[in-house]
Amino acid sequence: MPESVLASLQRDLVDFRGRGLSVLEMSHRSPDFMDIAAKAEADLRKLLLVPDDYAVLFMQGGASSQFALTVSNLDINSHVAFADTGYWSKKAIDVARQFTNVSTVVSASTLTCNSASNNKSHCNDAAGNDSMAATPPKLYVPAVEQWADVGAASYLHITDNETIDGVSLNGLPSLSAPLVVDMSSSILSRPIDVSRYGVIYAGAQKNIGPAGITVVIIRKNLLERCAHAKALAPVFNYQRVHDAQSMLNTPPTFAWYAAGLVFEWLLDEGGLDCIAARNERQASWVYSAIDSSEAYINNVHPDNRSIMNIVFSLSKPDRQDEFLEGCKQRGLVGLKGHKAVGGLRASLYNAVPDDAVHALVNYMNEFSEGRGA
Repeated sequence: MPESVLASLQRDLVDFRGRGLSVLEMSHRSPDFMDIAAKAEADLRKLLLVPDDYAVLFMQGGASSQFALTVSNLDINSHVAFADTGYWSKKAIDVARQFTNVSTVVSASTLTCNSASNNKSHCNDAAGNDSMAATPPKLYVPAVEQWADVGAASYLHITDNETIDGVSLNGLPSLSAPLVVDMSSSILSRPIDVSRYGVIYAGAQKNIGPAGITVVIIRKNLLERCAHAKALAPVFNYQRVHDAQSMLNTPPTFAWYAAGLVFEWLLDEGGLDCIAARNERQASWVYSAIDSSEAYINNVHPDNRSIMNIVFSLSKPDRQDEFLEGCKQRGLVGLKGHKAVGGLRASLYNAVPDDAVHALVNYMNEFSEGRGA
């Protein structure tokens, strides 16, 4: 989170703006918190240019709860479709299969190449189609024009950015069924056209604030589907949550307040155009360090490289502990890859300052020149 936001949270933790109590203590029905909630929604709408025909919900839980709630609220045809692009989309698919029939319109694959050099070479994708890509094999998501038809699916679910695999989508399909997207790790990292989506959901803990609250942006005509969810508890029903202004039960007030401060910070930073330019710039520095050295390997096709989560490994894996220790000595933490894939991961969320990225790149260059290659 941005340091200025953390400083505000620290100041207000004991005494919120001279009121004599903390946000942790105030009633969610109090005028003070109602103002906090209203401003947070207004600022989020301003950042994302959310159209008036979309509702904004602040729900408890994280993205994993939405894996089930999207099905329970929106599946009217006993069939949902998914783009299988990595670890988290697979998790969402596994949950959906407990409730309904699932089809997959595309799966992430790898390009295999004839040459072992670092130059461009003749490659075939998993289906045997010719392509051009860099070696070694690269993980990629086929272009949306190659995705299968969703058929009678109630909606198509996509994961905008796969944090563990370092894979990002580079296009959106055009379809009549609603598009549901998990943006937990990429929301507010760039401008988006909200009207392209039926539902956008995002756990807070990457670019919004502390864990415990989830933003759901839903086209209002989809709320009508929730009437079919008669067996769903009211606190999980999008229509009921909307009708109660996200206060059907006591919400996580402090997390909501923290999110509002982050929205303010993003506006003060110049909005999402400025944030996107910064994120692209920072990612280019790290990818340049990877691509310019034989010490590092990134197995994601350039068309699908994430700017939020740069996943890489060492060409000499036995030096990973040494690399991480050097990072620690320089105040660089959290670079160990997810346990599911191992390796290394640099997560460049919105609040990461340029100085931190420069420090990482400088160390990567030092490591590769001195001992890593």
